[in-house]
Amino acid sequence: MRLAIGARAIELSVGDLVLERVDAIVNAANTTLLGGGGVDGAIHRAAGPALLEECRRLGGCETGGAKITGGHGLAARHVIHAVGPVWRGGGSGEAALLARAYRRSLELAASHELRTVAFPAISTGAYGYPEADAARVALATIVEHLRGATTVELVRVVLFREPSLRVHEAALAELARRSGGA
Repeated sequence: MRLAIGARAIELSVGDLVLERVDAIVNAANTTLLGGGGVDGAIHRAAGPALLEECRRLGGCETGGAKITGGHGLAARHVIHAVGPVWRGGGSGEAALLARAYRRSLELAASHELRTVAFPAISTGAYGYPEADAARVALATIVEHLRGATTVELVRVVLFREPSLRVHEAALAELARRSGGA
């Protein structure tokens, strides 16, 4: 699914994030930035040990924040490491922290004059954020960014499974309806 936002666009697809040929992929990182499971582990394995060495020099990252590194062994030139919140039931500021992680990632991309960025579904795996809720927060934040002044022209949300794609497609269609299209 693709939604045009002026001359910019957001795309939803099923695939392998580490294979994306974009300016930057976004890592669903933990606060140490030193690798982990899921997307984080896959990115570190594919990028090679130089990514870990660069991440060690960053000194970690707070929840809701993001930091950028080189892509090392990846097809992407950069990795933006975004730290989403652990789901604690919705009453602990999770939505604001998740939006901030997406927003900060896009701000980093723009400050580095990047044009194409691919995201996973941050916080929906081991961190337990309900997928439909996370999709609404993520997509609204991405659309808001693409409507503003930015170098980013294309944001692709790359999902691991078809059911996740359907959840995100429904959230994007709902967002488009509510805002009268993009």
